[in-house]
Amino acid sequence: MIAAVDCGTNTIKLLVGDLPSVAVRESRTVRLGQGVDTTGELAEEALARAFACLDEYAALIAAHDVTAIRFCATSATRDAANAEVFSDGVLARLGVRPEVLSGDEEAALSYDGAVRHLRVPVEPPVLVVDIGGGSTELVLGPGTGAGGPAAGVSLDIGSVRLHERHLHTDPPRTAEILDCVADIERELDGCGVDLAAAGTVVGVAGTVTTVGAGVLDLPAYDRDAIDQSTPSVQEVREYVARLLGMTVAERRALPYMASGREDVIGAGALILDRVLVRTGVERLVVSESDILDGIAWSLVES
Repeated sequence: MIAAVDCGTNTIKLLVGDLPSVAVRESRTVRLGQGVDTTGELAEEALARAFACLDEYAALIAAHDVTAIRFCATSATRDAANAEVFSDGVLARLGVRPEVLSGDEEAALSYDGAVRHLRVPVEPPVLVVDIGGGSTELVLGPGTGAGGPAAGVSLDIGSVRLHERHLHTDPPRTAEILDCVADIERELDGCGVDLAAAGTVVGVAGTVTTVGAGVLDLPAYDRDAIDQSTPSVQEVREYVARLLGMTVAERRALPYMASGREDVIGAGALILDRVLVRTGVERLVVSESDILDGIAWSLVES
């Protein structure tokens, strides 16, 4: 049995299982990347939240016959000057040091996790969009069973990073939204991935799955209902516009909104909106399988 941990800017996720069987799948919003874009360091309170989460995860791992652990850290720890403090804390709790993934490694694992178990028909090439708190991965490849990605990039735009940069009013003013969009467009202009070539777009991670839940108007977050859903791009864009018009309190009251996502999801949703506009596809495939699954499978297949 293996344990995989995906530590991002906003969430830390755990998967324990004997793949393809999964015994534990957990996610905690800890906002590890709080203020990193401004200060260049992990905040003391963010580290405390992360370590409390890892104490929980250590107990879950100890309850299973785990023979291998892979802990991958992404955007926030790539950018932080005091990342060693976090690394030492992980080692003390889980017995392994985090691997700080490069942007290319992160993109490849996101792609593998997203496409491995697709159950809906896809038109190649497949573009995987992984919107995190600190970065966004865009990976173009042939799709299921046809090899790895052909082109990929990790961009320094994510829901937490862009929210902290631009969306300061509740709800955000039009000028703030336009500044955020301009930031996204600059990154997409130079991303080096031909988004217009995509025949299918698969979106993963919390921003996308929450937007998927919103389009479905679910009475609660339902992983099974969200996974492999295919909302139209028009439906997605209409929902993004609704989100941006809401206050944080109104978003928090949505029955499918995870605690800790309600303030930053507007910025993440804008990234999704601008990517979809550039692709020209008519529908989005929403996948609950993401980089965490890619990390887990890398342990099995290593």
